[in-house]
Amino acid sequence: MSADHNLPMIALPVGDPAGIGPEVVSAALSRLEVRVSARVLAIGPGSLRPSSVPEVQEPAEALELPTAWLATEEPASWTMGAASADCGRAALSALRLGHDLALSGVVDGLVTGPVSKQAFHLAGEQVEGQTQLLARWCGVERHGMLAMTESLRVLLLSRHLPLREAIAGLTRAAVLDHLHLLDETLRDLGIEAPRLALPGLNPHAGEAGLLGSEEQEILEPALALAREAGLDVVGPVSPDVVFRDANEGKYDGVLALYHDQAFIPIKLLAGSAGCTLAAGLPYLRMSPVHGTAFDIAGKGVASCENMLSTIRSAAALCASRARQGTLRV
Repeated sequence: MSADHNLPMIALPVGDPAGIGPEVVSAALSRLEVRVSARVLAIGPGSLRPSSVPEVQEPAEALELPTAWLATEEPASWTMGAASADCGRAALSALRLGHDLALSGVVDGLVTGPVSKQAFHLAGEQVEGQTQLLARWCGVERHGMLAMTESLRVLLLSRHLPLREAIAGLTRAAVLDHLHLLDETLRDLGIEAPRLALPGLNPHAGEAGLLGSEEQEILEPALALAREAGLDVVGPVSPDVVFRDANEGKYDGVLALYHDQAFIPIKLLAGSAGCTLAAGLPYLRMSPVHGTAFDIAGKGVASCENMLSTIRSAAALCASRARQGTLRV
């Protein structure tokens, strides 16, 4: 079966071999929804390739195929459902190749399977996650993670950090910079005049200083500077209502102050449609919101719906970017 050359081409590193990434990728590649949305080049150990997906030796061979598999480093050994240095190295090898193909323009976008940060660390790569690693390989310092559902878009001020460290790193400069990044990213996604919201850190957004001083000392001064720069942003909004209001359309984007402030509402609202987008990279990179799910890996019960939704979203954004002639999202 030949490929439709009008469809965007997506590179898809499958993630940690010991997690659910390979099985949900394999399941997604068999679905018609993928084949009519994009040409997909899965990247990972050849031993994980489903028989229905042809193996290619070079990326150029995949141009003529609706789906293909490009083999990378095999782990010497692994235990399903457990983090290991061998699996960390295998996931890194696939991710690096996917990055190289996206950065060079061989593919239109990158969708990344779930990885284990513990396995990365065991393999000697001390990073908080794939977003930080891809930004380093791209040579960019200003980047972020935008979590999305169909109606909610949330940029994270800090990502995979202990909560104590995330709060300690909360500064006016960081808030202001990320508000600008959120505004720029939403404009790149086609929202001409983004309406932004900044939640408070404390219950009831600090209750005028009764429940915490961060709103008055950090958030409000940053908001004033953002408004002076022309951003349409409100806040600090009580964190127990801001995500509901954004989901109902009052705001186009929210800047969350730490990881779980973003992902609790995202995962509650997303169902199988949640995904993340790496803001600030020179190419499109998206990922499903689930992790390696070591507890169910290899049991045949993992759903591919989130991966399927992410591939389709990435394909739609690639097509939109091609129409608009934009180079980054």
